[in-house]
Amino acid sequence: MAIQSPTVDIAAPLVRPTVASASRGYWPSVGRRLRRDPVTLVCAGVLLLIVLSSIAAPLLGLADPYKTSMIRRLYPLGSPNHLLGTDELGRDMFARLIYGGRLSLFMGVTPVVCALLIGGILGITAGFVGGKINMAIMRVMDVFYAFPSVLLAISLSGALGAGTENTLLSLTLVFIPPICRVSESVTTQVRGFDFVDAARASGASALTIVRVHVLGNVLGPILVYATSLISVAIILAAGLSFLGLGVKPPEPEWGLMLNTLRQAIYVNPVLAALPGVMIFITSICFNLMSDGLRAAMDVKA
Repeated sequence: MAIQSPTVDIAAPLVRPTVASASRGYWPSVGRRLRRDPVTLVCAGVLLLIVLSSIAAPLLGLADPYKTSMIRRLYPLGSPNHLLGTDELGRDMFARLIYGGRLSLFMGVTPVVCALLIGGILGITAGFVGGKINMAIMRVMDVFYAFPSVLLAISLSGALGAGTENTLLSLTLVFIPPICRVSESVTTQVRGFDFVDAARASGASALTIVRVHVLGNVLGPILVYATSLISVAIILAAGLSFLGLGVKPPEPEWGLMLNTLRQAIYVNPVLAALPGVMIFITSICFNLMSDGLRAAMDVKA
């Protein structure tokens, strides 16, 4: 699975707004479009519920997600005092799913944020400066692009060893090249606009042009693309944990829970599938919300 960089949709927010939309204001118009998109609103609501429940997990009065009991192994859904049953070690599944969301979301958001900072700076620098600097930065990114993202993540995690820190580092290195490429692409387009040429003619410094004129036009497309990568990061992090290259037991993490429950699929398949359901719901919500943001920022729509 290789991470593809969008070519057409990501440039849509760079199109100059029409007279009607310009008179109302671009970002208020984006907000109105989002409020009229029920799919994006529902996905945002689901993600907000998952995030809030994960953050507030210690305040919800849940069972201890680490407490084991051999006499309560693999309780089915709806069991007394265990709404979603228990896992292979008798730990409460509902509590582990809620607490697991904290680590899974952290493993999904943190690498993308770090890659956004590093890849965004490199891409904007390459796109604005151009020349040999652009060539050097983008050729280094092409080296990473030679490997599929899944294979690269597995290779880096295998070389660094299992653990949360190493997984974060591996995923960050995987996401820097696509974000850098998108940043370079949109910055190159903005660099050719008339207002940038006018700023140069007025004697503005390169740093001032980037800060005042370039960032405001490129951050939107870059952030939208980075949002779509969060779902990929969650899936990759879960996959690494499933393979034993990510989070270590007994931490509650959705991918690791899938690994430990795989032997129970013949005894209680619904219970074994619950972590996968949470991964699916979270990743699809991030994807649909990213599509909604991209559509709302397309002033041609």
